[in-house]
Amino acid sequence: MSKIAVIILTKNEEIHIARAIACVKGIAHSIHVIDSGSTDQTCNIARSFGAEVLTHPWKNYADQFQWACDNISTDADWLMRVDADEVVEQSHADIIRTRLPEVPSEICGVTSDHKHIFMERWIRHGGRYPLRLLRLFRRGKGRIEQRWMDEHIVVDGPSVHFEGGFADHNLNDITFFTTKHNGYATREALDAVLHRHGLMPVADAVQDLNRQARVKRFIKLSIYNRLPFYVSATGYFFYRYFVQLGFLDGKEGLIYHFLQGYWYRFLVGAKVVEMERALRGLATKAAKLAKLQAMTGHLLVESGDQQ
Repeated sequence: MSKIAVIILTKNEEIHIARAIACVKGIAHSIHVIDSGSTDQTCNIARSFGAEVLTHPWKNYADQFQWACDNISTDADWLMRVDADEVVEQSHADIIRTRLPEVPSEICGVTSDHKHIFMERWIRHGGRYPLRLLRLFRRGKGRIEQRWMDEHIVVDGPSVHFEGGFADHNLNDITFFTTKHNGYATREALDAVLHRHGLMPVADAVQDLNRQARVKRFIKLSIYNRLPFYVSATGYFFYRYFVQLGFLDGKEGLIYHFLQGYWYRFLVGAKVVEMERALRGLATKAAKLAKLQAMTGHLLVESGDQQ
């Protein structure tokens, strides 16, 4: 049997962590929870389910996950990324258990199909299913892109696809959803501005992503980001809701597609405008990074580097 070490990043996830661990118990050789300062019962629950719990200060998802890959104690052949609010479907776990030992040695990763459950409804339309993501990879053969948002795992070789996958099923309310996406918008805007100004160039390893991710990244960088944000956000929502049949997802779908497909995209664009204005008149890289750090609260300048 192939050994899988499952990595779950947490902060105040007591509502989800038991479910996340339970759904991978049948396939995991070991489970590693990397916590960034929970004040609830997340860590205690994780330990009670047999998980190793490590703590590490949070910078962003990519930095935290890569730290986990580099620092967990495991002899597993494979590493698996599972978010705390996700569920690995039983049918997918069964396929992993059956097929993974038969994967040829040159295969470095396994892709799965990702679905969203919002207000207890599966969002099937609007281009939201299936989202093909690589979440399982050979230890030592993969890494996560160092981006502030939209980070993907890239591997040093070919991958295969296993049927079924993960369900993103967050149990919190809409206030939590909008607060979380407000934070996402800051990170995505920060990525765009840093990249645009060459302040912290992002290694867009597009050639290493699966086809779906490559196409989406290309469209985003080459077309979407070049349009005025009020045009791109509006056009994206209409394309997603009408052309990609998002309206078939009912009332819950309307709420989801509007918030995630319009409000969020508009907010990212507005934050880019705000950041660009704040950088006007700043001549040095250090000054620009310090300004963006002060605006966003994200660590961009190490202590002692500010000038």
